[in-house]
Amino acid sequence: MRLFGYARVSTSQQSFDIQVKALKEAGAKTSRIYTDTVRGSHTDRDGLSLLRLKVEESDVVLVKKLDRLGRDTADMIQLIKEFDSIGVAIRFLDDGISTEGAMGKMVVTILSAVAQAERQRIIERTNEG
Repeated sequence: MRLFGYARVSTSQQSFDIQVKALKEAGAKTSRIYTDTVRGSHTDRDGLSLLRLKVEESDVVLVKKLDRLGRDTADMIQLIKEFDSIGVAIRFLDDGISTEGAMGKMVVTILSAVAQAERQRIIERTNEG
């Protein structure tokens, strides 16, 4: 089992520091941490694409927070299925959950839906203000 890390920020003004530090503390080597600077709504994420090519069965991908991986609930479910189909688990460090079991996959799906709804509420409040 190898540990990989994935971190994403939305703009070049944001920093990977907190995410990368957490990934390293959880056991990911610097050479196995992949990053993207792109809004989550973009489908073209080079770091995530490279990560997909590098992982193998029994590997684990570490991500600091749910919203750093998927663009929305459907994307999150698709990514979980894709990684699961090759025997790769995902652990979300801040949430203390993992896709290593059926219950974990269900919890990730529910939390992803909640995060998407909250993000939509923030956008609505911002537009109203």
